[in-house]
Amino acid sequence: MSALTRPKTDAVATAPITLRGPVRVLLRVHRKALWAGAALLVIGIGIVVALRVWMASSKVRCADGDTTRCGDDIYVSSYAHTSTEGFLTDGGGVLVLLAALVGVFVAGPLIARELESGTFRLAWAQSVSPARWLAARLAVPAALAVTGLAVLVIVYRWSLWSLRAGPNRSELRWHAEGVFPGTGPAVLGYALLAVAVGALCAVLVRRTLLAMSMTTLVLGAVAVGLGQRRYELWPTAFRQSDEVMDYNPGDWPIDSGMLTASGEKLYWQDCFEADMTQDVTACMHDRGGIGYFSEYHPASHYWPLQLVETGILLALAALAVFAAFRVLRRLHG
Repeated sequence: MSALTRPKTDAVATAPITLRGPVRVLLRVHRKALWAGAALLVIGIGIVVALRVWMASSKVRCADGDTTRCGDDIYVSSYAHTSTEGFLTDGGGVLVLLAALVGVFVAGPLIARELESGTFRLAWAQSVSPARWLAARLAVPAALAVTGLAVLVIVYRWSLWSLRAGPNRSELRWHAEGVFPGTGPAVLGYALLAVAVGALCAVLVRRTLLAMSMTTLVLGAVAVGLGQRRYELWPTAFRQSDEVMDYNPGDWPIDSGMLTASGEKLYWQDCFEADMTQDVTACMHDRGGIGYFSEYHPASHYWPLQLVETGILLALAALAVFAAFRVLRRLHG
């Protein structure tokens, strides 16, 4: 009779702890949502490219249909030009909205629905720790959202460059609220924040609709708050003169007024609010105004403003991710 031998335990290799398994399952389960996101990406690129081609094929014409100059350096926009400008006016806002949709999806179908229905236990029972489970649900949408939005940012900037070319330049400014977030890394910061906030709301409430609603409210508050206070993210430039000053085409006017002999700033709105029956300039002179000043952001402040806003968003995202893991560990170990 053969003797029973104990298997050699040192010959058994331990599989490395990776996210490959949870990621593969996640992509398979939510493949329809991934296809829908890819379709939105293709549609968005197609719309912008179609508008660009349409505008390029349409010449700027004068009122009489001539393609030459209309006199005194005045040009008349083509219908394609004005239509393209109208579509792109809120392009940056649309990209931020797409980033928010990713966060809502993370909060609802990706995390909260599994916590609500209890299907997460199946994954946790198969040697997948809660931390790895959550990490996969953060890494996959974050990587896909950043990649897709980066492509859309490049396409959007390309379309804006085409509007700014030629004699009939677009009235869209780099600092416009509907343009600024979608032309730089800030929208990628919004995407990462959306994923992080969605995960945090999901593990906090563990209810699909409630988590999606909370995520929408938080992201909306952040977007509105930064949009209203964006001009304060970087120190403004200061300019003074003895005469009323005109801004350069690329400047972002913030405030203006007059200076007293001691250097005190008098703002125009103070006189507007004080006495509507008096001439505003006379009101400023009565208060001691002798010179003019303006506070503004020149075009060179574009990148500092973008980077500071992106840094704020990334810091908030990191805090949300840290809080999500702490909450998950406290509730489930």
